Amino acid sequence: MLFKRTNIEEKLVHLNNDEKVSQEILREVEKILNADSDSRKRIEKNISDSDDAVINDFDFDFLNTNNIYHLSQIKKVCIDYRLRFLDSKYFKGDIPPEAISKIKRLEQEHNIEVKGFKIMAPSKLFRLEDKDDPILFTPIGNNYYYLIHKWGNDLHPLRKMMMWPFKNIVNLTLLTIVISYFVALLTPVGLFSKGSSNAEFWLLFFFMFKCIAAMVIYYGFAMGKNFNPAIWNSKYYN
Repeated sequence: MLFKRTNIEEKLVHLNNDEKVSQEILREVEKILNADSDSRKRIEKNISDSDDAVINDFDFDFLNTNNIYHLSQIKKVCIDYRLRFLDSKYFKGDIPPEAISKIKRLEQEHNIEVKGFKIMAPSKLFRLEDKDDPILFTPIGNNYYYLIHKWGNDLHPLRKMMMWPFKNIVNLTLLTIVISYFVALLTPVGLFSKGSSNAEFWLLFFFMFKCIAAMVIYYGFAMGKNFNPAIWNSKYYN
């Protein structure tokens, strides 16, 4: 015969073996997916339960030196832009999948479990006790931190300028003086006096300064505001 006869038993055995191989592949895929899911859950738990005392034992040969920052550098940026640098457990936003993936890659490269996460972000993104742009850090020792991931939109280009008055009492006083001066210039002296001498202008300026300063002080006390150096690493609302 030109064609070999078909052995049905052989076909059944072959089909059965193929199914066993397919099932084995499916089990391996399921195992990998379960391991990945467990790893993500563990990382998310470490982020939500961050411990400030942890120091990660990284292999510095595998770290990107451009992502290493000293606490003094982080503090300066926080003060300039009125940001907070707090344990990730206070963060009330969502951690993006990209950040989790980068943490997993770090753990695989360094063969460690990364902990002690910190986040730099505006106050509104934290659950502060009393209650734009998060950056995730982890400590590497000696007050140095490794930048893992940044997400969200960039800060407003004028944020540093807008937050300048809140850096200290001197800046706030200077701003109050400048505003008072321009308000005095825009106010007709004749509203309060029949004359228009320099002495009367400076009396008007002093009056405006007292009014604006009183509003600033009232707003500061009423809203419980504090200056940037006092809040950059504070877990409290005020």
